[in-house]
Amino acid sequence: MEGILELDVLIYPDEVRIATPDDLLEWELESASQLSIPTVRLFVALYPYNPAAMSPNPDTAAEELPFVPGQIIKVVSDQDSDGFYYGESGGLSGYVPSNMVTELPVDDEHLKNLLMQQGFLPVDHTALIDETSITDDVVVRRMVAIFEYDPWESSPNMDSEAELGFRAGDIIYVFGDMDEDGFYYGDLHGRRGLVPSNFLQPLPWN
Repeated sequence: MEGILELDVLIYPDEVRIATPDDLLEWELESASQLSIPTVRLFVALYPYNPAAMSPNPDTAAEELPFVPGQIIKVVSDQDSDGFYYGESGGLSGYVPSNMVTELPVDDEHLKNLLMQQGFLPVDHTALIDETSITDDVVVRRMVAIFEYDPWESSPNMDSEAELGFRAGDIIYVFGDMDEDGFYYGDLHGRRGLVPSNFLQPLPWN
């Protein structure tokens, strides 16, 4: 018995014909274009994050990813409506709050792999502080908001536009000592202003 000849056949509603090489190439390109391959992006953690203590969504905190400053996180999704990415790091995966991380502008796949193997980058928190307004010897403290604060509704001061609004659970970095009115000067996700001390409590760095 002679060898069997295998042919690719295209079936249409009104005809059946043998596929040409051009037909096969077009089919392969169309199939490849329909595959959803997530783009891997790398982020580095700017601040420590413990979902059990810090998550704004206590009911889903177990689904979030804990991390420490400098930890590299592989993100495989776009930011959702709650401001979270979905990422992986250190063998764990979970949701990542976008305001606690920053993206690394890396396109080279080889460099991405090296960074993921390394796992950490040094994070200089002084780079997040405006050096024109904060002196070198200032003490930076980490605070967590225990109540929501809207300066326009709750502020005792006339210049409420100089204050920061925040939600319970927000992490605020305060610079220096409290002023005579009971306010700190703080930073919340890059926004700076006065924050009332009685709405905050210290949050250890470790």
